[in-house]
Amino acid sequence: MAESIDVKSKFTFRYLDGHEFNFLTNRNIKELLQKWSMYEQMKTALFNFDQQFQQYQKQDFFTAFFNSPSVITNLKVLSSSGSWVPLGISPCKISVTQISSSLISLEFFDRLYSEGVIHENGKIVKCYDEYYENLVLSDELRKMLLIEDSDHYTLYSQEERSEFLFLILQHLSIGGPICQYEDDIQPYLDTTKAIYKDLLTVQRDKVSKKPFVTSFVYSLTASDDDGNTIFPSRKSCQQTFCYAIVDPAKRYVKLWYCVNGGSPF
Repeated sequence: MAESIDVKSKFTFRYLDGHEFNFLTNRNIKELLQKWSMYEQMKTALFNFDQQFQQYQKQDFFTAFFNSPSVITNLKVLSSSGSWVPLGISPCKISVTQISSSLISLEFFDRLYSEGVIHENGKIVKCYDEYYENLVLSDELRKMLLIEDSDHYTLYSQEERSEFLFLILQHLSIGGPICQYEDDIQPYLDTTKAIYKDLLTVQRDKVSKKPFVTSFVYSLTASDDDGNTIFPSRKSCQQTFCYAIVDPAKRYVKLWYCVNGGSPF
């Protein structure tokens, strides 16, 4: 849903400078993201806010977010020279889409092992090259993720494919413009788990003792008054994304975003 910025919200935001997300400081994960051509195109940011958040307020919340001087000054975009610079302006339209984050276990991906996508030893099943947009797909995992008429696409329903956990694995498995793909699924799963754990807040139900996610996840884009997207990038691409994770209890909003292909101009 996209709305013009024409209201003033009660929310105010403060950039928490110096915060480092664990998955970006982990040496092994950093090396994998570099191998997959994603590290240099990836950014995170942490802000706190001063009022109680309810889900129905998401449009006002992110309208205020992109109007905040702290956000305009500290949220970075990739410039034409390939360097990260402040957003610098307040967008005119904000698109906010809620993303399901109900899953709490990598068991969600177990079915890949029994349906011809991943071998029992964790090796990804290879296949003849198939072309999708500007990608060459040489294994059943990426075909399952991207091609609707592939043999394994229906392993996951459209609803399951909209889960944040699935989207993380998809982004990592496809990678950046000069990605060096893995032969084994485990590095993708380990990195997916690390990102998911770092971004979301999980608690246990006091009665059932079962864990559940208390964060809310949203996909964001922001546009200027001519309708041109200016965040996370001026170019639209499946691997260009921004997810905002709101923790209502701690009053944090975390951003994880990536601009595929270097310069967005």
